[in-house]
Amino acid sequence: MNNNYKHILLLFLVLVLLSCGNETTTQKDHLVFRYNEHKNIGSLDPAFAKDNADNWAINQLFNGLVQMDEDLNVQPCIAKEWTISEDALTYSFSLRDDVKFHKHTLFGNDSTRTVVASDFVYSLNRLLDKKIASPGRWTLNKVDTFEAVNDTLFQVKLKQPFPAFLGLLTMKYCSVVPKEIVEHYNSDFRSHPIGTGPFQFKRWEENLKLVFRRNNTYFETDDIGEKLPYLETVAITFLPDKQSEFLQFAQGNIDFVSGLDASYKDEILTATGNLRAQYAKDVKMIRGPYLNTEYLAFFMDSQVSEMQSQLLRQAINYGFDKQKMMTYLRNGIGIPAYGGFIPKGLPGYDESIGFTFQPEKAKQLVQQFKTETGISNPEITITTTSNYLSFCEYIQRELQKIGIIVNVDVIPAATLKDAKANGKLDMFRASWVADYPDAENYLSLYSSKNFAPNGPNYTHFKSEQFDAWYQEAFTITDTKQREALYTKMDSLIMSQTPVVTLFYDEVVRFTRKNVNGLGINPINMLDLKRVKKSTLK
Repeated sequence: MNNNYKHILLLFLVLVLLSCGNETTTQKDHLVFRYNEHKNIGSLDPAFAKDNADNWAINQLFNGLVQMDEDLNVQPCIAKEWTISEDALTYSFSLRDDVKFHKHTLFGNDSTRTVVASDFVYSLNRLLDKKIASPGRWTLNKVDTFEAVNDTLFQVKLKQPFPAFLGLLTMKYCSVVPKEIVEHYNSDFRSHPIGTGPFQFKRWEENLKLVFRRNNTYFETDDIGEKLPYLETVAITFLPDKQSEFLQFAQGNIDFVSGLDASYKDEILTATGNLRAQYAKDVKMIRGPYLNTEYLAFFMDSQVSEMQSQLLRQAINYGFDKQKMMTYLRNGIGIPAYGGFIPKGLPGYDESIGFTFQPEKAKQLVQQFKTETGISNPEITITTTSNYLSFCEYIQRELQKIGIIVNVDVIPAATLKDAKANGKLDMFRASWVADYPDAENYLSLYSSKNFAPNGPNYTHFKSEQFDAWYQEAFTITDTKQREALYTKMDSLIMSQTPVVTLFYDEVVRFTRKNVNGLGINPINMLDLKRVKKSTLK
């Protein structure tokens, strides 16, 4: 059987599944939300929620102590409130007493039970269990102990102050799970999940279809007191490529597509990032900041004169039009990086601290460099992977206009990763996607204690003032005060120019016009509990 025939057969089977079953009848179509997961899903166990595909599904099934809103503010979830001790080491969470696990026969006569503090002791200790080998173990590196003071009071003690800790607790790794169910299924809990979320597990035919049903005992309500969620069913299919996924969306068979793939970006969007006319009637586009900074980095310990010169590093920052780059290479999707290293959408971001396009100023700086060094033809080499060759070639052409000779060296991703960690590249393209939603995660790349290869400071940037502020930030529990310090730190980085920020990525979502309440957020989490679908006329 050739690959094309296999693909057609798979598509046919998925369409048959989409068209049958009580959960997807035409009469109830407005109560069913359908999406495709082309990457497949590895596990529905939150201890293994390592990527978007897993996280999106797990987010419908499980809750944690706290959750993020669309502006990355930490909000109550199972914990209705919390306090932090003056030394910033002890976090005390008061739990709701009305949160119940999804029904299961193992719970006994009531088929469910209320979540208590000891469930969080078990769930978080499970992340630390080396036998479990959870990829989320690192989220609790700074934790000393967990304690269930009583059924509704859960306490965490840290080894050292870490203001980003609440943000870490919003990650799906830190969801609550029931001990008796997990230990009954063991590794098979991945496909028999029992949580507290707005939807509960119904059926999983791996590589074909995954179905969740409404949790009628869910504890959260909307602003007017109506119980969440609104939908009855979530149906996930597994078409293996983005082009097939987009075809299903265009035909109305799925409700939502995430991201802008090269296979269809020019089909749906104009060069300036607007919906093309044939889609504007039936499709909505939602876009917003994504916690990802794309940049060029200089190795500050390089012996190359051009890399040592702040004049030339400034000239490169001023020397090309980022807006034009985004229009031509990304159909306008992505935010030109005129701020610092902290991306737009994350508290601490300031759009005024970076560099704008000023070609005449760039030329003057290059001339000053030539005069001071005697180097008449300054030359740099940008190392990149093939995925970003077009960006580097654009920068190459633009910088040559201001008097800098630019070479572009394309190497495999694994080779680049090793070379930048070991200080073998004078200048390279890189990106940083947030591990957790706090600007400290970005600023850690500039702490001298984190020099690569022992940490993520690949530029070997060093500043005593920055290091002092970085340590001070750990002791500040006031959110606004800490954000102000983050901005000062970011401004200091940009003034010393160890990097050229290129753009901050965007989350892009396409939905049918009858889908409301989907929303968007800078960590690209899928939250379906407030989604409504109107009936199509």
